[in-house]
Amino acid sequence: MQQIYLDNSATTRPCEAAVEAMLKSMREDYYNPSALYAPAMQGEQILKDAAAAVAAVVGSDAKHVVFTSGGTESDNLAIFGHMQLNRDGGEILYSAAEHAAVRLACEEAAVRYGCSALEIPLTSDGQLDLAALEGMLSEKTRMICIMQVCNETGVIMPIKEICELRARLCPKAAIHVDGVQGFLRVPFSMKQFPVDSYAISAHKFHGPKGVGALVWREGFRFKPMMIGGGQQNDWRSGTENTVGIAGMGAAIKAYPKDGSEKMRALKKQLVEALQAELPDMKVLGLPVDHPNSAAHILNVAFPPVRAETLLHALEMDGVIVGTGSACSSKKGKHSLVLTAMKQTPAVMESAIRISLCPENTQEEMQYTADTIIKKVQMLRRYVRR
Repeated sequence: MQQIYLDNSATTRPCEAAVEAMLKSMREDYYNPSALYAPAMQGEQILKDAAAAVAAVVGSDAKHVVFTSGGTESDNLAIFGHMQLNRDGGEILYSAAEHAAVRLACEEAAVRYGCSALEIPLTSDGQLDLAALEGMLSEKTRMICIMQVCNETGVIMPIKEICELRARLCPKAAIHVDGVQGFLRVPFSMKQFPVDSYAISAHKFHGPKGVGALVWREGFRFKPMMIGGGQQNDWRSGTENTVGIAGMGAAIKAYPKDGSEKMRALKKQLVEALQAELPDMKVLGLPVDHPNSAAHILNVAFPPVRAETLLHALEMDGVIVGTGSACSSKKGKHSLVLTAMKQTPAVMESAIRISLCPENTQEEMQYTADTIIKKVQMLRRYVRR
């Protein structure tokens, strides 16, 4: 039986270039990059090349890239690292769409550093409520945390407009962007958008798990969270994960330039096929063709069929999908993002997330649509109304 993997927002299959780079690093370039002898220089070069690759994508400088264990650590480093320098209370703002790595870090920062953590609301289609944000910003604002792409709905957040509001209402506030779901899939440049820090995670774009990076703008003030041997210019002590970093660098270079264009066509094909047979399905987020709808994420509900039931039914026929954030899907609670969008319990309990990668095909989309239609129609016959 074929398997069609459509939970790429949870994690992706490492690409061949990443696997080969990691094997080479383990077999040949295993030296400590901090060592002084000549063979260790290759490990150091791996770090430099990967930093340059990250910086090139987001319009930054390699000297402003620090490697971490992934998106969660990168978000924590930016938020805790900056807010612990705050001495006068104030407020840290985060959107209601944020991943727990940001939301809980902001709430914890409020406890640790004596500030207030405030949630920026969403509209019913998952977009950031800019009017509400404008009313929240003031001279008290110390930091604004916003994800580039919502990991549950695929809504692209209005970074440009947020930067403009910051410049007008609280120019000293820092802006941190969680780019975990956007890096390489949605264009972003720190030269165009004056954000202060940007987090990425390699396993979301066909690199390995356990490695990521934080990129920052010149002048962004933050303190390191890891203290020790002074690696990475003291920004994160500890022997660098050269194997993982090699894989991440290779994955960045191998990511197809037309990946987003291809995924948007596949997403549109899938939605149209589903709507033709299941016209009462509900897309949670923005329409496929909306400019603020990311190409690779689709959140869709088929009430009254429960998401978990449908997920396992699809799995039996080889189609793997998700149900919201993989980091919290086992906790049995309603999605905080969909709750903020004021969706009904029936809709939230039936929502599945389909997330694509550039390796998916038109044939897979057709099979997936046919399988979802068959399973939903079958399961609806057994649901109490």
